[in-house]
Amino acid sequence: MPEHAAIAAVVLAAGASTRMGRTKQLLPVDGVPMVRHAVQRCVEAGLTPVVVVVGHDESAVRAALHGVDCTFAVNTEASGPTSTSLHAGLRALPDGTRAAVVLLADMVRVTTAMLRALVTASARDDAPLAVSRYGDVLAPPLLFCRALWPELLAWHGDGCGKAVVRAHEHEAAMLDWPEEALRDVDTPEDYAALARAPSQ
Repeated sequence: MPEHAAIAAVVLAAGASTRMGRTKQLLPVDGVPMVRHAVQRCVEAGLTPVVVVVGHDESAVRAALHGVDCTFAVNTEASGPTSTSLHAGLRALPDGTRAAVVLLADMVRVTTAMLRALVTASARDDAPLAVSRYGDVLAPPLLFCRALWPELLAWHGDGCGKAVVRAHEHEAAMLDWPEEALRDVDTPEDYAALARAPSQ
């Protein structure tokens, strides 16, 4: 897959944030709403289109992204497993898209450089997927070439296509990142810890 081929982003931002007690996608990170922070990283990395999957508190999440170059897909089953959001995002991508980078709106330590590295690694290794590895943990952001999308669309569950990643792990381009970059924000305690941590 040529590095210059159309590579999209699918940002999963539809959840109800039940453990946080309020819509975490809207909480400020480095001065901007968390979801805007994630989408800006995708735009800076040259991913296009950037599809944001919305569901819970949809109008507020859309408003938080006003003026950012992105489109939206609505997950009408936002209370269901992660697969419902991933499916909505993939189905919203145009026909010319060769691959999609999937990430979570609350993984606030994912950087523009990390996203670019996934694209470069997939092109360099001619790999059908590129996977972020944090120590022993495989997690987003993940790049899936279009050939794997039927498997993703057939998969149901949590974990951003975990079963598909496992099935193709031997073919994947692996990128190792510091475990700190795996930080997500699920609880008020997570958010308080984030506020105390140095900005990236």
